[in-house]
Amino acid sequence: MGTIRPVPRTLLRDRAYEAIRDAIVAGDIEPGAAVRDAELAERLGLSRAPVREAFARLVDEGLLESKPQSYTRVTPVVAGDVRDAAAVVGAMHELAARVAVPRLGGADVEVMRAANERFATAVRGGDVDAALRADDELHDVLVRVSGNRAAAATIARYTPLIRRLERQRFGEGGNCRSAGLHERLIEACANGDVAEAVHVTAEIWRGLEGLADGD
Repeated sequence: MGTIRPVPRTLLRDRAYEAIRDAIVAGDIEPGAAVRDAELAERLGLSRAPVREAFARLVDEGLLESKPQSYTRVTPVVAGDVRDAAAVVGAMHELAARVAVPRLGGADVEVMRAANERFATAVRGGDVDAALRADDELHDVLVRVSGNRAAAATIARYTPLIRRLERQRFGEGGNCRSAGLHERLIEACANGDVAEAVHVTAEIWRGLEGLADGD
């Protein structure tokens, strides 16, 4: 559990949630592993209350499952759940692209280009963490510029389910998403081509649905 570290005593519930979620997504807490509020509270330097609140949120989001008075454990990686999450997240990214592309400025496009350069470098170096961070940074530009808070919240809720499978597949020797697809998306954004940006975004997320099927 290398990603579980003490957190400052501000926004304790959210910080506990983020720390535990990130450990689950990274595989530091493996699928099927039991989690205990007292143990994690001690590791995080918190009381049990914010950890219990974090557990409730993670159960709601599908990363934990719980049986009262019995267990709380990390859910298995289920291909169908990942496929469903990818379809929903992809639809939200398509919506964000449709709204954001006409609003993008040159600086926004340059942020996307820089993120894709980091992405490609990370993929070449086999650095999955850096690749996924750069991928998030690239797509987050469109989400941010779109200004759609509901889309952003939906993406934040369901993306961790997808990331777990991505990390697992990359660890088995799979490939990261194509930097070439990102380049096509960036060029569409730079040209103000909404239809192409939405089309490429859909292609990217269909690839993740295929990942869930083992393609």
